[in-house]
Amino acid sequence: MNTAGHPEATARRGLELTPFRGLRYDPDRVGSLAAVTSPPYDVVVRPDGLLHLESADPHNIVRLILPQAASPEARNVQAADTLRRWRAEGVLTADSEPGLYVYEQRDGDGMLQRGIIGALRVSDPSEQVVLPHEDVMPHVVADRAALMRATRANLEPLLLTYRGNGGTAATTTVVERTVEQPPLLSTTTEDGYCHRLWSLTDPDDLARVRSELAGHQALIADGHHRWATYRTLRAEQSSPSPWDHGLVLLVDTARYPLRVRAIHRLLHGFPLHAAVAALDGHFRVRRLGGPLPRAMEDLADASASGNAFLLAGDGAFHLVDRPDPALLDRTVPTDRPRAWRTLDATVLHATLLAHVWRVPDDSAAHVSYIHDTAATVEKAERDGGTAVLMHPVREEVVRELAQLGVTMPRKSTSFGPKPASGLVLRALDL
Repeated sequence: MNTAGHPEATARRGLELTPFRGLRYDPDRVGSLAAVTSPPYDVVVRPDGLLHLESADPHNIVRLILPQAASPEARNVQAADTLRRWRAEGVLTADSEPGLYVYEQRDGDGMLQRGIIGALRVSDPSEQVVLPHEDVMPHVVADRAALMRATRANLEPLLLTYRGNGGTAATTTVVERTVEQPPLLSTTTEDGYCHRLWSLTDPDDLARVRSELAGHQALIADGHHRWATYRTLRAEQSSPSPWDHGLVLLVDTARYPLRVRAIHRLLHGFPLHAAVAALDGHFRVRRLGGPLPRAMEDLADASASGNAFLLAGDGAFHLVDRPDPALLDRTVPTDRPRAWRTLDATVLHATLLAHVWRVPDDSAAHVSYIHDTAATVEKAERDGGTAVLMHPVREEVVRELAQLGVTMPRKSTSFGPKPASGLVLRALDL
């Protein structure tokens, strides 16, 4: 449907978070709440990780977000049938009244994150309400859209951040007062994170949250493909419809800063000695001694002065920095803001991969994106490839570019912690 003249597409409004009747696991019908949760669908990428989750409990949420069958059509039908059966059997039950959900994550290292889960009004990029910072792949959006159509549900929240007034914000006040009450659920997953959830139904509290959020815009921290899916599904319907909203977790990073980590690259079939040799005359390369943590500290120090990368794959570490300015002038596009042109990911893809190493970055056969630093190094050493370790981008840089409407190179950042899937779902028929 063409929404160009539709009020939903043209109104200049801020964030609108709507209560909904959450669909949640009945703890008496599953082995444990921890055993039915999963990381977001795009984090569960390895077959052994999928098998581990499926084996944890026959009702693990991964059977809905990543169903296994012979074809995409069969997978989506299977997910819809599974969701229907679990609801009929009482494995998943709907809360009695609509609400928002206060969600807390805490780990053993002192990290604490709190936010609010709700159904957010889906908006177009032109409204500047929800800001993406990465491009999406159409085939992934099509896959997620087909699954949501089949299940008629938002199976997991995506992660959005906004900048409130920290401890003085009305929403923060509501959240921190709510967490003093007994939670709806509390569980600790095998990664050591404790997850707690509360229902927020008081009309005055809901009004305070709605009023404050109306003055804010949000940055997509994790879930670009799912947000694009929400937009796709909304455009297919006549409004108003349940597809006008999508399930999100909103976190005020003025009060609860997220962790921003780098996403590393593994270059398949490209040995480290060839990568280092090709850099001669283009970048400074220094061989480092010491363990991985010390090498990453050296990378952080070098990154403070400009573009820097850490290469691994031969049992040692090689710090790459001080690119030739003339090389950057020839290879980095000039039609973007300076903050984009100087990103490590920009220089890596536009200069190193495209011109110096000539490694295609459009296929998993050539480049893999890995969050875990040690795993990237281990895979490079085992397979004879090159690990390119990155330093994380600061959140304010990501937000600045997003506000300018400039997308970053794919897989430039990893915000976390990500919300666990399986704690609360949104069924569109409730």
